[in-house]
Amino acid sequence: MSKNETEISCCKTQCETSLDQSFWNTRWQNSETGWDIGYASPAIAKYMEQYTDKNASILIPGCGNAYEAEYLSANGFTNITLIDIAPKAVEKLKEKFEQEPQVKILCEDFFKHNGRYDLIIEQTFFCAIAPTRRNEYAQKTATLLNENGKVIGLLFNKQFNKALPPFGGSLSEYKEIFEPYFTIHTMELCYNSIPPRAETELFINLIKK
Repeated sequence: MSKNETEISCCKTQCETSLDQSFWNTRWQNSETGWDIGYASPAIAKYMEQYTDKNASILIPGCGNAYEAEYLSANGFTNITLIDIAPKAVEKLKEKFEQEPQVKILCEDFFKHNGRYDLIIEQTFFCAIAPTRRNEYAQKTATLLNENGKVIGLLFNKQFNKALPPFGGSLSEYKEIFEPYFTIHTMELCYNSIPPRAETELFINLIKK
């Protein structure tokens, strides 16, 4: 292995190690949540408008303030599971959804989670994990889904070139990651992103193989 390759490998390992529960909990404690847009993503809400099975089991990993869960609950969905690794985020979620038994909240590492779901909603979680874990993410989501289950949501279609999240990518990269496990129904430029992210997001609709 060359010196450059060794340095890259070390950086990736350090990135994986640093993005642990302590890192994310500190971000929440210090209110360093710049990814938070304050409401459900318009693209995800639009898709869920035509999703007819209100009793579908839905998972939102790395959910943060879970505005999508608020939207789903308000629109009659009855089986929503939220996962976040940060205890401070989970504390806030439990207060928010205290009167909504249709929303289950777990303080867990997504990669260690066990369950079965019809739909996984992706909203700023994929971009927050170390890029070296992306294949693991694709495999894990497929494992968690029921037959013909789906992953829908948004991925960044740009590079950030930073040592810490968010981490970006491109359509070609994502296809290579997901195609072993999913039929790609949709992976295209999102037409209804929030204004600050216009032209920089892909909407995905991936069906488990």
